[in-house]
Amino acid sequence: MDIHDAHEYLLRFLNEVSIKFQRVPGSAIFLRYVKASYQNDPVRSAVELFLLIFFVRYLLAPKYSTQKQNYVRLSEEEIDELIDDWTPEPLVAPQTAFEETENEKHPVIVGPTGPKSKLTNGRTVTNLASYNFYNFLANEMLKEKAIQTLRTYGVGPCGPPGFYGTQDVHVKTETDIAAFIGAPACIIYAQAFSTISSVIPAFSKRGDIIVADKAINYAIRKGIQISRSTVRWFEHNDMKDLERVLEKITAEQAKKPLTRRFIVTEGMFENVGDIVDLPKIVELKLRYKFRLILDETWSFGVLGRSGRGVTEQQNVDATEVDFLVGSLAGPLCAGGGFCAGSDEIVEHQRISASAYTYSAALPAMLATTASESLDLLQSNPDVLVQLRENIKTMRAQLDPRSDWVFCTSAVENPIMLLTLKPEVVASKGLSAQEQDRLLQDIVDETLANGVLITRLKQMPPPLHATTKEIGWQSQPALKVCITTGLSRKEIERSGIAIRHAITKIVTRKK
Repeated sequence: MDIHDAHEYLLRFLNEVSIKFQRVPGSAIFLRYVKASYQNDPVRSAVELFLLIFFVRYLLAPKYSTQKQNYVRLSEEEIDELIDDWTPEPLVAPQTAFEETENEKHPVIVGPTGPKSKLTNGRTVTNLASYNFYNFLANEMLKEKAIQTLRTYGVGPCGPPGFYGTQDVHVKTETDIAAFIGAPACIIYAQAFSTISSVIPAFSKRGDIIVADKAINYAIRKGIQISRSTVRWFEHNDMKDLERVLEKITAEQAKKPLTRRFIVTEGMFENVGDIVDLPKIVELKLRYKFRLILDETWSFGVLGRSGRGVTEQQNVDATEVDFLVGSLAGPLCAGGGFCAGSDEIVEHQRISASAYTYSAALPAMLATTASESLDLLQSNPDVLVQLRENIKTMRAQLDPRSDWVFCTSAVENPIMLLTLKPEVVASKGLSAQEQDRLLQDIVDETLANGVLITRLKQMPPPLHATTKEIGWQSQPALKVCITTGLSRKEIERSGIAIRHAITKIVTRKK
């Protein structure tokens, strides 16, 4: 067969195939589609042809098993040898002798917590170790409201807020907090600790920049860690150092793609007790175009003329703070936390904050207790005046009169942190661990004299962590929590007992 015959044979074959194809139902429509597609968009026809060929090849490809075992087989002896050689890393570091001794001596309260608490050994002591600042735990009206809510709504909603956990009392509490602070909107969480640790990663992601105070609390540190953002630190409450860091970041990012940038700090610092310079931070965040996340866990309900927090105390409009985070579990004696801000910020958290989306909603009785506690603060501002008078009374017995300790807390802070004076630490050559032991001896001696206080504690560093990874460490300190549930005379007697215990233990240490 020559080339001419082969060509005629091919034409006859294609003609027969064309006739048979045209007899297939829908073939005419298909041909018109291909012709139109080729004329209007030949690239599209090429892509579709490629996909068709890939599909046919995929169907004709040989099958394979996903259960195929392609790993190296080991004998029983080899497996036993590997198991014997393997040493698992512990989840937590083993307890030290000091920690074991401390845990054995922990006092346990029997019954409700109050200014006077009964221990398991039968003794009744003055309780200066609880955050019962306004003695709301003994308020009969709050108890009755909580009981009524419990009988109406049950123990808990048993569901996340975004599903079926939100109840009318939650909406009321959010409205009450927003109105109390002066913010456009508010969202409440079921746990105080997880509030700030969920707010931060809900907005700051990998590649974003966070500038944080070195003395921030553990919950904020966990939120920053979860966000995986780039972190820059500034010296504690040092506004000049903060400005230096912000200026450096702004210069570095001038020619880079725009990222979200945040300043994260506390209103009243948990580990130091002092108060932030909020007007200066607001000025800097506006100048360098950063957003401000302010944790008012310990300042909300305490600072300001009516307890609205550091914004009221320092005459800063609450709307100047982008994220205002606080706790309902401290001064308000309820539970949970909140974040106040613009409507957009609040609504974004309802679908993006892990602690809100995946946790059961706050129990209704705690939401009601928070609202009622806010009403008490607004209707009875004398409790704030009384608390500050008791703080002054306690400070008068401890800070100026003691030769061994000084108070790092602000004058309005009901949590007094008493640290050893630098000259005492230097003269006795005390390490941080030795200071903790010395302060624990003071706590034990104070308890023997009928007053219950505690120490400032922090999470232990990760296993095998370097000094750089550990970062800033708080100074060991005694923690004394003031309450309005005690009279002036009782506060004075308690202060004297604490001061004498400090003198006795420190002078005994050679």
